[in-house]
Amino acid sequence: MDAGTLLTMYRQMLLIRRFEEHAAEAYSQAKIGGFLHLYIGEEAVAVGALHGARPDDHLITHYRDHGYALVRGCEPGAVMAELFGRATGVVGGRGGSMHLADASKHFWGGHAIVGGHIPVAVGLALAQQKKQTGLVVVDVFGDGATAIGMFHEAMNMAMIWRAPVVFLCENNLYGMGATLVEQSPVARLVERARGYNMPAAQADGMDPVDMRRVMHEATEHARRGEGPFFVEALTYRFRGHSMADPEMYRTREEVREWRAKDPIPAFAKRLVDAGVAGEEELQRLDAEVEEQVLAAVRFADESPPPDPATVFDKIYAAPLEKRP
Repeated sequence: MDAGTLLTMYRQMLLIRRFEEHAAEAYSQAKIGGFLHLYIGEEAVAVGALHGARPDDHLITHYRDHGYALVRGCEPGAVMAELFGRATGVVGGRGGSMHLADASKHFWGGHAIVGGHIPVAVGLALAQQKKQTGLVVVDVFGDGATAIGMFHEAMNMAMIWRAPVVFLCENNLYGMGATLVEQSPVARLVERARGYNMPAAQADGMDPVDMRRVMHEATEHARRGEGPFFVEALTYRFRGHSMADPEMYRTREEVREWRAKDPIPAFAKRLVDAGVAGEEELQRLDAEVEEQVLAAVRFADESPPPDPATVFDKIYAAPLEKRP
């Protein structure tokens, strides 16, 4: 990869990290309601994965979706405004943290039901196949979703139809508060793909370059018409499942061990050691990103809430009393 791409990846990881830190602060100030699932620690997965796909490939995700929205190109101000429930949010303040989406960027959301979007991803992929668009669907979910019936049904049908979909499983070792051992007899989740004769690979989810390498292989496999591909990203979330999580199921020692593998300083060191950038340039990037996120918070703070008169706008079917 060229130096420009590497620096872009570093900046995007920084953007996610600073965005999530300020979102957590806003949540503690009661500016964000409902649930808030932070992506801190997993930044390399989203950045590497989307660099391994094409920018016009379709993307559909679980509810830990802020990082994917930012890397796909959603404006940080509009994403933060959506978390604040403001009219200037990416979906007009109607979805909040778990339902980010932008159709113009082929980004189909944030879905709150665990595993519920996986069959939708297969349907999207089948549409690309029928229409011969040459596009691939990247479907992101957590390790907990692999125990859901819809996951297996979707994997089965995707392989039968040879649908151009990449199943990207973020294995952060916990399905909410349940360890992988407690929720699955399969320790290596790539083995789940073997049951459907589906090719699969593990990627280092703390390394954006390795994520990019594996995802590029996976998306090009699907794009060539060779069917679906399963990727297991080995990663770790540094914060709780959500802001409401007391984290009683894991030890502080375990979290400290994983924080020592923080993908952002590790990647920064690689860039410096390789002569891609100097310490001062990286510090300047950090300052730029911090200001960008502070501006996003100000934008969200100053934006109005949705007009109550629009409550029935942009829904599938209006209530009977509102129909002409």
